[in-house]
Amino acid sequence: MTVAIIHTGCANIYSVQAALDRLGVEHSLAATPPDAAIADRLILPGVGSALPAMTQLRATGWAEALQREARPLLGICLGMQLLFEGSDEGDVAGLGLIPGRVVPLAPFDGGVLPHMGWNTLVISAPVDPLLAGLGENDRAYFVHSFAAPVNDFTLAATMYGERFSAAVRSDNIMGCQFHPERSGPVGARILKNFLEVRP
Repeated sequence: MTVAIIHTGCANIYSVQAALDRLGVEHSLAATPPDAAIADRLILPGVGSALPAMTQLRATGWAEALQREARPLLGICLGMQLLFEGSDEGDVAGLGLIPGRVVPLAPFDGGVLPHMGWNTLVISAPVDPLLAGLGENDRAYFVHSFAAPVNDFTLAATMYGERFSAAVRSDNIMGCQFHPERSGPVGARILKNFLEVRP
């Protein structure tokens, strides 16, 4: 099993690499699609803003390649947001791999934006294999100001003033709004599930 981490220039690439190291998984950093030619699975990480990230994906050929990708793909944080059709952050078109649009989290009394810290995952039933083994009160680590509303592709939701999609899946395309690489045993389990899940 080999995993290619798509190089978007984002800050959490090294923490994703460290998480895969802890799982004993062979991985590489892929700046362009040919760099990932022999990989079994792909991870699209992201910390930052949608517009520069999509600009980078288009410039390197990744945007076009991912739109016809058949291998399992996991988007993390901003990487998950880029899987959707578009984002209000910079009014940018996304990859269009999952229907819907990413919107800003709404301010609320007592809430601080960005949403940063641990929060509970409310897992849909039946449980998708990506989230197998997770419990009712399991928590994950979030850092974000934008999110995808709950939709037909939502596997788990989280509440922060409003409900939003915490994990999504459409066939071989999967995403986590939280950071599994920073979510302790829960995150490690999700990454392990991703390595084992069938598209």
